[in-house]
Amino acid sequence: MVKTKKNILFIMYDQLRFDYLSYAGHKTLKTPNFDRISTLGVNFTNTYVQSPVCGASRMSTYTGRYVSSHGASWNKFPLRVGEITLGDHLRKLGMDCWLLGKTHMEADDEGMERLGIKKDSLIGVRQAECGFDPWVRDDGLYGTGPSGDYGENDGPYNRYLKSKGYDGENPWADYANGSVESGKLASGWFLENSDKPANINEQDSETPWLTREAIKFLEEASGPWCAHVSFIKPHWPYIVPAPYHNMYTKEDVQTLIRTEAEKENPHPVYEAFFNNKIAKTFQNDEARIKAIIAYMGLIKQCDDQLGLILDHLENSGKIKDTIIALTSDHGDYLGDHWLGEKDLFHDVSVKVPLILYHPDSEFDISRGTICDALVEQIDLAPTFVEMIGGEVPIHILEGKSLVPLLRGERPENWREFVISEYDYSITPMRKVLELETWQSRLFMVFDGRYKLMHSAGKHRPMLFDLLEDPNELKDLGDLEEYDQIIGGLYEKLSEWSRRMAQRVTMSEKDILRKTGGALKHGILVGVHRESDLPPEVTAKYTGLARQIHFENQEDIMRHAKILSKNNKDHI
Repeated sequence: MVKTKKNILFIMYDQLRFDYLSYAGHKTLKTPNFDRISTLGVNFTNTYVQSPVCGASRMSTYTGRYVSSHGASWNKFPLRVGEITLGDHLRKLGMDCWLLGKTHMEADDEGMERLGIKKDSLIGVRQAECGFDPWVRDDGLYGTGPSGDYGENDGPYNRYLKSKGYDGENPWADYANGSVESGKLASGWFLENSDKPANINEQDSETPWLTREAIKFLEEASGPWCAHVSFIKPHWPYIVPAPYHNMYTKEDVQTLIRTEAEKENPHPVYEAFFNNKIAKTFQNDEARIKAIIAYMGLIKQCDDQLGLILDHLENSGKIKDTIIALTSDHGDYLGDHWLGEKDLFHDVSVKVPLILYHPDSEFDISRGTICDALVEQIDLAPTFVEMIGGEVPIHILEGKSLVPLLRGERPENWREFVISEYDYSITPMRKVLELETWQSRLFMVFDGRYKLMHSAGKHRPMLFDLLEDPNELKDLGDLEEYDQIIGGLYEKLSEWSRRMAQRVTMSEKDILRKTGGALKHGILVGVHRESDLPPEVTAKYTGLARQIHFENQEDIMRHAKILSKNNKDHI
């Protein structure tokens, strides 16, 4: 167990692909500060999120539990009141847990009202903020449409922009994520504008703003603390201010990962998704290339701002006392596999970067190394608990601590497969497939070689062999020769589905301590004779009777004589 108490800087980017970093092998996009962290810590190259959509993925990360355990399976699905979070675990161990940026948390207002929890109370705020104490909460998605606003257009970032002189009701949309063409607004919502510079001073854009908030926190906070610095970018809208908007060209765009064969006899769910509006847009080369060039610019800006945080930690000496975790909530198809967004389970969607740095010397052995063990993002919560000296509550946290891997060790019982889930019941694709809401669920199981996608809608499975087909271009799910492989993966999925996920109020220690406890409390079920149990167990149920209260008079007289004789003998 790690004994030294450190602070934890937990950095997350939104929609950052694992392969769009220079240390991961991108051909031209240079990210020296991501590389810098990778040389300090361990680069986990097989890390998978528990869902490919923001809200569900993040709720799993913040609870350390699978999507089907916590139930918040899509964006704006409330996390039920009372769900134990990372903040709860860390505070119990004497560590504050702060939020700077995005969570995509939706509060369970109905649950809080039912329990009489006031939203402006300390408990209410933490329930509404996924267990965090908000330093500055900003989800970075402010839309305005016929149904009203999405998000709070008077949130902290928009208020900042207004204080800097950016006018209008929603400067996030008009300036940070918009440009100008011939004197007219050119919105970043439209990919045809992705090659234009955002109409904003670069230092006023989202990533530098949150970086300054993070540095301010580092200057003012007293520990021990965990700070979740959750950047909004490189998530769409795909638009970035100068000079980042034209740093890259068409030649810098990675080779497209797709073939015409993918559309031949496709899985019905896959077909529904590659025929949706988003996918069709990313099948347009002009739109796709413009979006990717902006996406790379956003990542470069993220890297530059990360460098400022690292510089502050080093110059202040705080890097010696700070654990750093760096990851993303999911990837981005960017046109690969004929898809846009991040809805299915190809690696470009569900595999994410993860780097962990611990300053203590016992972890020197693994610095700058690569670990290819199968990792789930729910592993972060138990890792943080162990790192600050706590005992991992395995009846609540479903992930595994990564501390042994940081020591260069791989436990013999390390996981054999990873799981991801996707509930698409709220999407148009459910209607296209004519499914009930409960049928609109997908499950991924990946054993390090074979990846299976199971559809609850009674479709055939999808199967990929990542050893022979690392780009996941050939679906083997309808080939009889793979039936045994598919059957083995279904056994793993079945094993996972039988996990003990509900017994969160009774720890393993409690169970062991209370085993056989009924006897000790005098609950004697199915005992034939007094002599079958130790005297200390039966003592309260033996000895002389004190009174006779039978209803039948004959029984009363008979037992009264016996009682009288026994009392005399006792005297």
